Amino acid sequence: MELLKKWLGHPEDIYNLLRFKMGGYRAVMPRVDPDSLECGLRTCYRYLNQTSRSFAAVIQALDGELRHAVCIFYLVLRALDTIEDDMTISLDVKVPMLHEFHSYLYQPEWKYMESKEKDRQVLEDFPTISMEFRNLSKVYQDVISDICHKMGVGMAEFLEKKVDSQHEWDKYCHYVAGLVGIGLSRLFSASQLEDAIVGQDTELANSMGLFLQKTNIIRDYLEDQTEGREFWPREVWSRYAKKLSDLAKPENIDMAVQCLNELITNALHHVPDVLTYLSRLKNQTVFNFCAIPQVMAIATLAACYNNKQVFRGVVKIRKGQAVTLMMDATNIQAVKAIMYQYVEEIFQKIPSTDPSSNKTRQIIASIRAMSLPSGPMASRHHYSPIYLSCAMLLAALSWQYLSTISKATEDYVQAGEN
Repeated sequence: MELLKKWLGHPEDIYNLLRFKMGGYRAVMPRVDPDSLECGLRTCYRYLNQTSRSFAAVIQALDGELRHAVCIFYLVLRALDTIEDDMTISLDVKVPMLHEFHSYLYQPEWKYMESKEKDRQVLEDFPTISMEFRNLSKVYQDVISDICHKMGVGMAEFLEKKVDSQHEWDKYCHYVAGLVGIGLSRLFSASQLEDAIVGQDTELANSMGLFLQKTNIIRDYLEDQTEGREFWPREVWSRYAKKLSDLAKPENIDMAVQCLNELITNALHHVPDVLTYLSRLKNQTVFNFCAIPQVMAIATLAACYNNKQVFRGVVKIRKGQAVTLMMDATNIQAVKAIMYQYVEEIFQKIPSTDPSSNKTRQIIASIRAMSLPSGPMASRHHYSPIYLSCAMLLAALSWQYLSTISKATEDYVQAGEN
């Protein structure tokens, strides 16, 4: 009954879950027909679906040869990331591997059979991935190899040092996510589906990655603490606690929330760049690919802001909410309306006593100015009363069925996958 009450409080979620389930997903996440692919590519897409949830769906929705280039780009970086994450590999082995990983793309026989990570298949069958990499046009190869090299060097740099300053936080996020945004942008331009400026403006592309990565880091505080990882910058958290782990103690919850709010305010400073970047995109599949994770991120930050639950468990957006965002974020005006809605939600929760309150209000004012529509705002909730009534009736009649919505849909709408 709790689930039913939750849905009845958000009838637009029910409407969009039904719309998504009954075919709306095809507009945002059509799948590649594996029978249409050569053996090597078929294997790569299988690995893509095994190692990713949300990225697999949006990658397969991209147009033409760009789809294959982004699939291979993802798998190469997944292999690199698997090396970095594998704590069974000694540093004297791991550091040279990270530095040289880009060169393995041109070594047909190279593979690594000693990883203990869950995604080790991308290392064990790296020859298939590298073969398909070499089958790509040279313009795609050059981008992927260059980003792989820079990321490997950056990962190695942060293996033995913690994130101290906010500058280092930006630098770390650049290595693990900003470079992905830059690489993807260069691939978009190389495909000629987007203008050259999209790939050339590395500052905006970097902000796309930083906004997503910072959201993940903020949301995953407790999970990272449990796993022994620390990504919150010491320069910020040291003003609120002696140790980062102290923020999880009940007696420190007020200071912990203030620290959380400061980091969310920091992340919000990337939103103007995100909106400028998205406004330049012309291809619909590229726009969907880029916009969906960004609106998921702003919704996640709104859910986390001033929320003690970040230090007690997992904060997630509702599945119906995620589906609504996926189906609505298909043009720049809709994305601006979404951003406006969620920064307003944050604004309403700003405590007057919060040390970052003035900075939070200032960045929200900037985002508001960019998000205000030139015409009537495309409301995301103005469904006719009959649709809402039907949705509420369907919720009452079929809530148990909908609670077992397909695994593929549930996997995709998990917001903010790392």
